[in-house]
Amino acid sequence: MFMIKHQNTIEKAVKANHERAFYSQYPEHPKAYGEDAAEQGRQRYEQLLNKPYKQLLQTGETGWAGEEVSPYTQEALGITYPLFTPDELVARATAAAPQWRNTTVDVRADILVETLESVKERFFDIAHATMHTTGQSYMMSFQASGPHANDRALEAIAMGYHEINRFPSSLVWEKPMGKTSLQLQKQFRAIPKGTGLVIGCSTFPVWNSLPGIYADLVTGNPVIVKPHPKAILPIAIAVNAIQQVLQEKGFSPNLCQLAADTSAAPITKQLCEHPGIRLIDYTGGSQFGNYVESLTGKTVFTEKAGVNSVILDSVTDIDAVMQNLAFSVSLYSGQMCTAPQNFFIPAQGVSTAGRQLTFDEVVQKFRDAVVALVTNPKMGAGTLGALQNDTTLQRAHNAGKLGAKMILEGQPVVNEEFAHVRGFTPAILEVNSTDNHIFEQELFGPVLLLIKTKDTEESIQLARQMAGKHGAITCAAYTTSPEVKEKITEAMNNVFTPVSFNFTGFIWVNQHAAFSDFHVTGGNPAGNASFTNPEFILRRFVWVGNREVTGS
Repeated sequence: MFMIKHQNTIEKAVKANHERAFYSQYPEHPKAYGEDAAEQGRQRYEQLLNKPYKQLLQTGETGWAGEEVSPYTQEALGITYPLFTPDELVARATAAAPQWRNTTVDVRADILVETLESVKERFFDIAHATMHTTGQSYMMSFQASGPHANDRALEAIAMGYHEINRFPSSLVWEKPMGKTSLQLQKQFRAIPKGTGLVIGCSTFPVWNSLPGIYADLVTGNPVIVKPHPKAILPIAIAVNAIQQVLQEKGFSPNLCQLAADTSAAPITKQLCEHPGIRLIDYTGGSQFGNYVESLTGKTVFTEKAGVNSVILDSVTDIDAVMQNLAFSVSLYSGQMCTAPQNFFIPAQGVSTAGRQLTFDEVVQKFRDAVVALVTNPKMGAGTLGALQNDTTLQRAHNAGKLGAKMILEGQPVVNEEFAHVRGFTPAILEVNSTDNHIFEQELFGPVLLLIKTKDTEESIQLARQMAGKHGAITCAAYTTSPEVKEKITEAMNNVFTPVSFNFTGFIWVNQHAAFSDFHVTGGNPAGNASFTNPEFILRRFVWVGNREVTGS
């Protein structure tokens, strides 16, 4: 008899999913994990460098390869990973599936929470691995790939647990028929669709992957994790933790396999098109995302690129607003999928509690706020982090060639700890509302566009048009008018984009909280799925009912 260990945690998470209030199972403060945990994690990370990663419970590799380079030191991590053929990965997943499929969701959920407890023990290892593959700052790496990712995973477990327990598994159905009645024994089974594939990205390899991994597993499906070849280590550590718990509980570690590859010899398309892959979770650029969505016979969940907007109409405290926006655009150098890019500002300027600011004054205040942040010796380098790859660096470096008025040129980041950091401060450009050839594209990274519009009406129209045509994950808006607020809400919500109104202080449009915020709505071109609504779970299994005549 399997002893349920984490029922209380699961029930609290289910309750939190329903209530949408603040809830976190995993504290985001490093000190909550013990005084020595951070140093021990750093040491474990360093012990992984410059050698084969042999911790995975997978065998039969065809070779070893690795190409990760730290954005902070620009030196190779020197780690190689076992390589497997798609056929071998799918075959092993298929062989592992029956035992897991025939285990109740209560037991599956309990084991999966146990795996999260195991991942928790490696938060600091994962933090250093994330930092030196993605370019996130150490604190963001810890929080995003550690507690926040685990909370998102628990959210998916809780949603799966609730949905599969929504209906009774067995009952006697009776229909009165005069002096007699008809009785049927009915059984309802949630049948998993089959092996899942989770395709990771290079900027958030854990946070973006765990929801799909756990959504597959809680619904009874084995999963193959295909990380970005330049950001393998963070999710490899998590997969290793999952595999170990599965094996300890008497299940095959092949229920969750790592499928590393290289840029020169990618296996992603082979896996996507493999007939044994039935579910695909994808995070990344729109071009490949559109390809994944076009595949037939697959159930697909995507988060692709979008162009996020800020609508400035009227404010109470312009300096507080600009400080907030400066941090939003500088955080991880604009490499968050939720970071704003297009700032729509009326030509007549923005009204404040004191007076009407001209357009040029608003632009100057924004420029000054960004400069003040990125040149702050205590905050600048830590907020900006590093650029994950050279393509993003070149995009920022070449921003002046877009044909717009340069308000602030980006500069190489000065980081006292890492002299060779690949970093660039935000470039700020000014364009007109007619320059749609410039602002109707995602300029991923630290490139910001201040767009002069005729009025707030045009700002709303353009932001809505951008979200509907190109997708948006977030939208920020600033207005003191209830009528304008309602117009913005109506316009953006109708293109399935959430709006964050009047954010100042220590809350930013970039942030999405587990158990409360739906990350990506799934309704516009930025992606077809959402962390974590019921559909994110329900599409991974099928209800099947069996009936048998019983009684007289």
